[in-house]
Amino acid sequence: MAIRFEIIGAIESIETIASGHGIRQLSELIEKFGDGRWRKLKGLAHVRLPSGRIRVAEIHWYEAHGIGKRRIKIKRYFD
Repeated sequence: MAIRFEIIGAIESIETIASGHGIRQLSELIEKFGDGRWRKLKGLAHVRLPSGRIRVAEIHWYEAHGIGKRRIKIKRYFD
């Protein structure tokens, strides 16, 4: 079940988790969004939840040059 949320402000402390063939879902990403230099990243951001509450969360997403951020998800909260 996906949680709907909105990222408020900039994403901070961005780190690369995996890139290229180190990404388990690489074939799915290429099939759905196209070929590119895919990377899996994580960072911290303020997010607004459907209830209106704003929390600090660690988010993960996939990104490729020319394609942008895809499949953004919250992994955990820090407040």
